[in-house]
Amino acid sequence: MRKLRTAAAAAAAFTGLLLLAPTSASAASPSASPSASASGTAKPVVNSVGTSFLTATTLASGQDADVPVSTGDYLYWAFPAAEGQTATVQVKVTLPDAADRHGAQTWTVELFDGLRRRQSCTAGPQNGTAEQSAATLELSCTLRQIRSWAEPWSGDPLPGTYYVRLSTTDIPQTDLGLASTVHVHVATKGGADDAQPEGGSLKAPLVPPVNAGATAAAEAAAPSPSASATYAAAPAEEETHWYSDLFSGWNTRWWWTVAGGVLAALAGVLGYTLTRHPRGHRHHPHHPAPAPVPHQAPPGQPRQDSWQ
Repeated sequence: MRKLRTAAAAAAAFTGLLLLAPTSASAASPSASPSASASGTAKPVVNSVGTSFLTATTLASGQDADVPVSTGDYLYWAFPAAEGQTATVQVKVTLPDAADRHGAQTWTVELFDGLRRRQSCTAGPQNGTAEQSAATLELSCTLRQIRSWAEPWSGDPLPGTYYVRLSTTDIPQTDLGLASTVHVHVATKGGADDAQPEGGSLKAPLVPPVNAGATAAAEAAAPSPSASATYAAAPAEEETHWYSDLFSGWNTRWWWTVAGGVLAALAGVLGYTLTRHPRGHRHHPHHPAPAPVPHQAPPGQPRQDSWQ
């Protein structure tokens, strides 16, 4: 009897171990998930840069860019900004070796909105000059707070895409093309809760197409099943006036031809009348006046001159 109890207790213990094994495995799995999620949310460092507005490299908020560049080129990055946010762009330029340079270098960072309008900076050194012995140069630009809407005549920052342009404004000619390294960091703070009520809203963000000619939606190319049931809108009727029917119809060309002929004839007659010389009103110098004929006396009478 004691052996049976011992065997039953061993079987129960073995069954308990089998039930606890999946539980421990499942309890151990959540401990590895936070690290995986943390690694998944980490934003990768961008290693590319654009040379124009259309080829600008897009950066997210809090994302960095480390790019080897050629001194003297125009460098472009783009980042999105929503209403209520205040964006700050920080740039660090690692200059070429001092032995390879021939003078000081001046770098400038600028911000443009989606309409290519240059935005002013509220804080930070936007321009910087590095002497020949300097190794690095740091620049920054803090954008004004994004507004929900603005007047058409104003240049206030609106929600949409913003562009960062980094360039050299003053550099010796012999230093163009030297290898440099640029580090860019975009940080934003605030949100829609911080936006001041303006009494209006922007219909669509200012996000222009970056890849021109390739932004058409795929579904626009293929007709929808209900396309056969749709009809094009009728064209609007042109506005007519009381004089619209005077020179309209199939004989419009003949009306204008006859009217042009009559006007040309009248112009010719008027021009001839104004420029011709009437006869009999003026003697020409090459036609002298005829001499007077003396009076002839009848036969048998003495001749009498006209002066007697």
